[in-house]
Amino acid sequence: MVNMDLLKDNVGKQAADLIKDGQIVGLGTGSTTHYFIRYLGERIKNEELNILGIPTSYQSLIIARESGINTTTLDEYDIDIAVDGADEVNPNLDLIKGGGAAHTLEKLIDSSAKKFVVIVDESKMVEELGEFPVPLEIIPDALRVVKETLADMGGKAALRMGIQKDGPVITDNGNFILDTKFPKIRNPQKLEKELNTIPGVLENGIFAGLADKVIVGKMSHIEEIDREDII
Repeated sequence: MVNMDLLKDNVGKQAADLIKDGQIVGLGTGSTTHYFIRYLGERIKNEELNILGIPTSYQSLIIARESGINTTTLDEYDIDIAVDGADEVNPNLDLIKGGGAAHTLEKLIDSSAKKFVVIVDESKMVEELGEFPVPLEIIPDALRVVKETLADMGGKAALRMGIQKDGPVITDNGNFILDTKFPKIRNPQKLEKELNTIPGVLENGIFAGLADKVIVGKMSHIEEIDREDII
């Protein structure tokens, strides 16, 4: 049986080793990035590094503080490197993100970084995006009209509901999440742009062409895939 936690731990540590003294680091959200943030905290403590983190969610902010990482904001600093997870990665390094309902700020921070590194276990590598539904953050008043528009586009949208909470998931920005299943996503870049033109949609979870490097945890080894190697 594959130990996914071990794979996540391995890629989190490898990504933490990429960070250099003096850098401003984007801190992603999700189970895999938890390991990265904690390993980065250990390096800061053990090596007395001067590093600031910019969290992508309240969750990553809390973990950063617990790990001894001083945090700042995008208003204050430019980002040298962002490290984040993904729900799916295709051979072109296009992503689907948003399983943690934080993709709006993730896209802002990840796209602002000079280098964007994605860390995943091997189960997230796919030939074609779309098995994982595309999350859309929408303003609550737009729920009906956005669902109808998505249906016209061939998407089946479902409002994400809370666990151990009555009602829908509410994002850090106070909005709803629509998880939208499309039959095929053959052109992620085109669909990403089309979804963001729908009135009421704040941001969607397709990250096309943003990742510079993907670190993949496999049972036998860790694989690093650089964008320059696939172009």
